[in-house]
Amino acid sequence: MKKLLCLVFSLMVAVMAAGCCGDDKQAAAPQAGKTLRLAAAASMEKVFTQKLIPMYQQKHPEIKIEGVYDASGKLQAQIESGLAADVFISAANKQMNALSDKGYMDKSTVKPLLENKLVLIVPKSGSAIKGFEDFSKAKHPAIGDPASVPAGQYAKEALTKLGQWDGIQGKVSLGTNVTQVLNWVAEGSADAGLVYATDAALLKDKVTVVAEAPAGSLKKPVIYPIGVLAKAPQAEAAKDFAAFLQTEEAMKIFAAYGFAQAK
Repeated sequence: MKKLLCLVFSLMVAVMAAGCCGDDKQAAAPQAGKTLRLAAAASMEKVFTQKLIPMYQQKHPEIKIEGVYDASGKLQAQIESGLAADVFISAANKQMNALSDKGYMDKSTVKPLLENKLVLIVPKSGSAIKGFEDFSKAKHPAIGDPASVPAGQYAKEALTKLGQWDGIQGKVSLGTNVTQVLNWVAEGSADAGLVYATDAALLKDKVTVVAEAPAGSLKKPVIYPIGVLAKAPQAEAAKDFAAFLQTEEAMKIFAAYGFAQAK
């Protein structure tokens, strides 16, 4: 009888211990989420943070998306210096092509995503500048730095074509990204600036769009290409996110922010 009681007691202890171990094991191994890093042109920050990222994460709660937004040339340099990005969206083909040529991009995923417009803006209070053709008459003009900012590269191309480039030398302010140019005009420290239509729409209560880049002033349209990095830490999630951004649902959101689908 005594041996039987000892056996029953031993079995009870073993069952309780196993239950505790099972609970510990379950609590110690929660489902790990994935963090996807998006490197995108500064002009895209609002549409991603306000709409597209929350929309995608609602469908995929296991994935967290971190955005890095800056001038495309700066993002290119960061990627070349080791930025562990998964998806890259540039405001021009130049930076995407450079990364593809150097092997940083999965070339099979690189595609034109969106189209934007280069526009001339002035402060809401008004300005004597009425078009691209008299941009050089501005006292304090502003554009993105052509060395690293695609909007600045487009601005230089258009102004050169229209005979306005030489006239702004010595007085033009060069922004580190297109958002900085937008803010300068909005606060009145610049009396004219060249930005994307999508940026101007974000501060329409503070700036006025007076003109789009004239036909023929730009050789090619302003295209935003998208691609997945060749060594993306979250390659499969990155491809799924890139595919989502090309859906009709996502395009409607882009359109609401002034972007058009690339042709």
